[in-house]
Amino acid sequence: MTPFLKNILVVARRDFLAIVATPAFLLFLLAPLFMVAMGLAGGVGASQLADSARGAERIVAIVDAADAAALRAADRRLRDGLRGGGAPPLLEVRIAGPAAPDPRAVAREKGADTHAVMSGPIETPLIVERNAEGSSGRYLALLANEVRRDRVAGAVPPVEPRFESLQGAGSSIAMQQSLGFGAVFVIFLLTLLLAGQTVSSLAEEKGNKVIEILAAAVPLESVFLGKLLGFLGVAVLFIAFWLAMALGAGLIAATQVDPATLAAAGKAGKAAGALASMPATGWPFFLAIGFGYFVMSFLLLGAVFLGVGAQAATVREIQMLSLPITIFQVGMFSLSAAAASAPDSGLARFAQIFPLSSPLAMAARAATDDEKGIHLLALGWQALWVALVIWIAVRLFRAGVLSGGGHWQFWRRTRGA
Repeated sequence: MTPFLKNILVVARRDFLAIVATPAFLLFLLAPLFMVAMGLAGGVGASQLADSARGAERIVAIVDAADAAALRAADRRLRDGLRGGGAPPLLEVRIAGPAAPDPRAVAREKGADTHAVMSGPIETPLIVERNAEGSSGRYLALLANEVRRDRVAGAVPPVEPRFESLQGAGSSIAMQQSLGFGAVFVIFLLTLLLAGQTVSSLAEEKGNKVIEILAAAVPLESVFLGKLLGFLGVAVLFIAFWLAMALGAGLIAATQVDPATLAAAGKAGKAAGALASMPATGWPFFLAIGFGYFVMSFLLLGAVFLGVGAQAATVREIQMLSLPITIFQVGMFSLSAAAASAPDSGLARFAQIFPLSSPLAMAARAATDDEKGIHLLALGWQALWVALVIWIAVRLFRAGVLSGGGHWQFWRRTRGA
């Protein structure tokens, strides 16, 4: 074997062992397993979303017991004709009586998207509809016509329904779930961009010996907490900057539109109403609690990243850690997105309890559930885990910095390697 080839093999062996003989490489190898597991969790959540969304949309008819069977039969006939497309939401028939609920209250019931409610005599029904431009109210009127035609042989005049648009019905379940998914995505994206910087910063400081100077000057616990809070400050500044940019862009866009034109078209009031009622908890609480959940998510992941990153001896090892860290974050995003898609499922409850996904999943819950007290309990639960993770990460950080990360290696390589 020639010296040139031997040198090539020595260098190849050295580089190979430098990468393989570390626990970071094991995490690198196992990273796809986490992706597959979280992908399966996301698939289950997506399937539950599809099932719940199909069952959540409905139209309701409150009729006499004598007309209930005829109404269902007419609905089946009409749906058979619309099987190719354009079928309305599922029909729910309720029996009218002394204790029959008000149709407006039925339209506002939680747990379902009620597009229209028909009540009163079948000849002159009252139809309360969420969207005056939709087809659900007209479909109920058509059903009433079919029932009257079946009841009376021969030609009959059409029914004369009274249509009423439901004001202040709030956002649909689909809209609230979309808003919850948006909250999950924003918190995930900000955490991915900002909390992950703690690892790269630590790698740079370990490479140029800055961390050793800091360790000689102040206690390592102070170094850890100072770095964590410093990056949190950077994250808050980042968010404030982009919020100011977004608000400025919105104000500039508003000045370019003629308010009289919007008012004439009726769009200004609709947009304002939508903005006021989209999240179940209301915009002020939703934004405030979303920021609180971002802080908790940042502190949790930032502490984990600092504690784990301190164990790596070289920049190369820290770079190898970046893949499983990123995949772990994507996994938490997938789990929380599934929770946002199926807010009442067992998967959602697990995501809301699991510490590293709880901030994202609870932010999604704030969009679909109007209960506010549960969020204070969730913040307390997450704060407890933040304290525990920081307590463990500080000790990992101390051990990693003082040992230079050398304990990661499975064996000590000799100079000849």
